[in-house]
Amino acid sequence: MARTYGNFWLGVIVGWIVMVIFNIWVPILGPLLGGFLAGYIAGGSMGNGAWAGLLAGILGAIIGSILIIIGATALLGGVGFITGLGTAIVIVVGAFLYMGILGLIGGAIGGAVRR
Repeated sequence: MARTYGNFWLGVIVGWIVMVIFNIWVPILGPLLGGFLAGYIAGGSMGNGAWAGLLAGILGAIIGSILIIIGATALLGGVGFITGLGTAIVIVVGAFLYMGILGLIGGAIGGAVRR
């Protein structure tokens, strides 16, 4: 079996996937659990785990925003692009505050437990 501990970007990707899946059913615990897993897999220190959790939350916000811009442009053309861009900016800011900060807290806990 391959060793997965201590891989920062693997932790970020796994944390992001867990955030997306669990955020559907348990909105507060999903980002915390995803951040915890990101921080635990990233290893190192509490700060490294917090950074991995934060990036996992921001990654979800960026990918969701890109999908909204593409979908709005495909459905409504130029007007859809402008409205999709405005919506994407609001979502990035909101998701950063929501998923990013909760992921940061979970990642800090995961990094501290791993250490």
